[in-house]
Amino acid sequence: MQPFYWALLTAFFWGAAPLFEKFGLSKIEPFPGLIIRCLGVILGLILVVIFRSQTVKEAIVAKPQAAIFIMLGGILASVVGQMFFYRALKFGELSKVVPVAAGYPIISFILGVLFLSEKISIAKISGVGLIVLGTILLK
Repeated sequence: MQPFYWALLTAFFWGAAPLFEKFGLSKIEPFPGLIIRCLGVILGLILVVIFRSQTVKEAIVAKPQAAIFIMLGGILASVVGQMFFYRALKFGELSKVVPVAAGYPIISFILGVLFLSEKISIAKISGVGLIVLGTILLK
């Protein structure tokens, strides 16, 4: 499958998940909610271990530098970012919080240009501009 279609599937699942999280956060504070969410991740990983043992072997033999970078990404996105997102989601409107939080491609674009020497194009600048415009409109 092409990367674009994988990204569309990602958008679908990332777009659907906050609905369930908003329902759950109506009955619990954000930090305990984050702990419970992580338990769901662990359950999912247990299923991966059961059905894809080769994947686990690859993770075990990963180069330390690669593992550290991926763990840092996990801490930043799945703990720190998720905590801020849950705080916003608990007290804000789903239809406003999710699109604003989904403005993270702007940060990725800037970091990609600065640290990975990725090319700047009219299409990328236009996309970033539309994200900024959308965020301003939702505020």
